Amino acid sequence: MKVVKQLAIFLANKPGTLAQVCRHLAGARINILAMTVADTVDHAVVRLVVSDPTKAIHLLGDAGVLVVESDVLAVTLRNRPGALAKVAQRLASAKVNIEYAYAAVAPTQGESMVIIRPSGLKKAMKVLRA
Repeated sequence: MKVVKQLAIFLANKPGTLAQVCRHLAGARINILAMTVADTVDHAVVRLVVSDPTKAIHLLGDAGVLVVESDVLAVTLRNRPGALAKVAQRLASAKVNIEYAYAAVAPTQGESMVIIRPSGLKKAMKVLRA
Protein backbone atom coordinates (compact mmCIF):
# COMPACT_ATOMS: atom_id res chain seq x y z
CA MET A 1 0.00 0.00 0.00
CA LYS A 2 1.20 3.47 -0.81
CA VAL A 3 -0.08 6.98 -1.30
CA VAL A 4 -0.13 7.98 -4.97
CA LYS A 5 -1.13 11.13 -6.83
CA GLN A 6 -4.42 10.91 -8.67
CA LEU A 7 -5.33 13.35 -11.42
CA ALA A 8 -8.96 14.27 -11.94
CA ILE A 9 -9.57 15.87 -15.30
CA PHE A 10 -12.77 17.40 -16.61
CA LEU A 11 -13.61 16.81 -20.26
CA ALA A 12 -16.47 17.62 -22.58
CA ASN A 13 -18.69 14.56 -22.86
CA LYS A 14 -18.26 14.04 -26.60
CA PRO A 15 -16.42 11.64 -28.90
CA GLY A 16 -12.67 12.08 -29.12
CA THR A 17 -11.94 14.02 -25.93
CA LEU A 18 -10.59 11.03 -24.01
CA ALA A 19 -8.65 9.87 -27.06
CA GLN A 20 -6.98 13.28 -27.27
CA VAL A 21 -5.92 13.15 -23.62
CA CYS A 22 -4.56 9.62 -24.07
CA ARG A 23 -2.60 10.73 -27.15
CA HIS A 24 -1.07 13.64 -25.22
CA LEU A 25 0.01 11.29 -22.41
CA ALA A 26 1.33 8.66 -24.81
CA GLY A 27 3.28 11.25 -26.76
CA ALA A 28 5.02 12.25 -23.53
CA ARG A 29 5.64 8.58 -22.65
CA ILE A 30 3.36 8.77 -19.60
CA ASN A 31 1.73 5.45 -18.77
CA ILE A 32 -1.83 5.21 -17.42
CA LEU A 33 -1.76 2.81 -14.46
CA ALA A 34 -5.42 3.07 -13.45
CA MET A 35 -8.42 5.00 -14.75
CA THR A 36 -12.11 5.54 -14.18
CA VAL A 37 -14.57 7.73 -16.07
CA ALA A 38 -17.81 9.12 -14.63
CA ASP A 39 -20.07 10.93 -17.03
CA THR A 40 -22.75 13.55 -16.69
CA VAL A 41 -24.88 15.17 -19.37
CA ASP A 42 -22.30 17.72 -20.48
CA HIS A 43 -18.95 16.62 -19.07
CA ALA A 44 -16.97 13.64 -17.86
CA VAL A 45 -14.71 13.35 -14.83
CA VAL A 46 -11.72 11.16 -15.61
CA ARG A 47 -9.64 10.00 -12.66
CA LEU A 48 -6.16 8.75 -13.52
CA VAL A 49 -3.13 7.35 -11.78
CA VAL A 50 -0.20 7.80 -14.12
CA SER A 51 3.51 7.01 -14.16
CA ASP A 52 4.57 10.68 -14.00
CA PRO A 53 1.82 12.85 -12.45
CA THR A 54 3.88 16.06 -12.33
CA LYS A 55 4.72 15.88 -16.02
CA ALA A 56 1.09 14.97 -16.83
CA ILE A 57 -0.28 17.96 -14.90
CA HIS A 58 1.91 20.37 -16.85
CA LEU A 59 1.24 18.67 -20.18
CA LEU A 60 -2.53 18.59 -19.75
CA GLY A 61 -2.65 22.09 -18.28
CA ASP A 62 -0.75 23.42 -21.30
CA ALA A 63 -3.36 21.68 -23.49
CA GLY A 64 -6.14 23.58 -21.69
CA VAL A 65 -7.41 20.65 -19.63
CA LEU A 66 -8.51 21.36 -16.04
CA VAL A 67 -6.55 19.03 -13.75
CA VAL A 68 -7.07 18.54 -10.01
CA GLU A 69 -4.47 16.55 -8.09
CA SER A 70 -5.22 14.57 -4.93
CA ASP A 71 -3.68 11.87 -2.79
CA VAL A 72 -5.26 8.42 -2.86
CA LEU A 73 -4.23 4.99 -1.64
CA ALA A 74 -2.97 2.34 -4.05
CA VAL A 75 -3.56 -0.97 -2.30
CA THR A 76 -2.10 -4.13 -3.81
CA LEU A 77 -4.25 -7.16 -3.13
CA ARG A 78 -4.16 -10.83 -3.99
CA ASN A 79 -6.47 -11.32 -6.93
CA ARG A 80 -8.96 -13.62 -5.23
CA PRO A 81 -12.53 -13.44 -3.93
CA GLY A 82 -12.87 -11.58 -0.63
CA ALA A 83 -9.60 -9.64 -0.74
CA LEU A 84 -11.30 -6.27 -1.18
CA ALA A 85 -14.01 -7.22 1.32
CA LYS A 86 -11.35 -7.56 4.04
CA VAL A 87 -9.89 -4.12 3.29
CA ALA A 88 -13.33 -2.49 3.18
CA GLN A 89 -14.32 -4.11 6.48
CA ARG A 90 -11.13 -2.99 8.23
CA LEU A 91 -11.76 0.59 7.13
CA ALA A 92 -15.43 0.41 8.08
CA SER A 93 -14.55 -0.93 11.54
CA ALA A 94 -12.28 2.09 12.02
CA LYS A 95 -15.09 4.42 10.83
CA VAL A 96 -13.17 5.37 7.65
CA ASN A 97 -15.48 5.89 4.70
CA ILE A 98 -14.49 4.87 1.18
CA GLU A 99 -15.61 7.88 -0.83
CA TYR A 100 -14.89 6.08 -4.09
CA ALA A 101 -12.68 3.31 -5.41
CA TYR A 102 -11.68 1.73 -8.69
CA ALA A 103 -9.50 -1.21 -9.55
CA ALA A 104 -7.02 -2.43 -12.12
CA VAL A 105 -6.39 -6.14 -12.51
CA ALA A 106 -3.76 -7.89 -14.61
CA PRO A 107 -5.40 -11.18 -15.68
CA THR A 108 -2.09 -13.03 -15.98
CA GLN A 109 -0.78 -12.04 -12.58
CA GLY A 110 -1.91 -12.90 -9.08
CA GLU A 111 -2.36 -9.35 -7.86
CA SER A 112 -4.66 -6.43 -8.41
CA MET A 113 -4.41 -2.75 -7.53
CA VAL A 114 -7.30 -0.89 -5.97
CA ILE A 115 -7.33 2.89 -5.83
CA ILE A 116 -9.21 4.11 -2.75
CA ARG A 117 -10.18 7.63 -1.77
CA PRO A 118 -10.78 7.36 1.99
CA SER A 119 -12.36 10.04 4.13
CA GLY A 120 -9.21 10.06 6.30
CA LEU A 121 -6.02 9.20 4.41
CA LYS A 122 -3.67 8.93 7.40
CA LYS A 123 -6.15 6.95 9.48
CA ALA A 124 -6.82 4.57 6.57
CA MET A 125 -3.09 3.97 6.13
CA LYS A 126 -2.68 3.24 9.84
CA VAL A 127 -5.61 0.82 9.84
CA LEU A 128 -4.45 -1.06 6.77
CA ARG A 129 -0.84 -1.31 7.94
CA ALA A 130 -1.88 -2.84 11.28
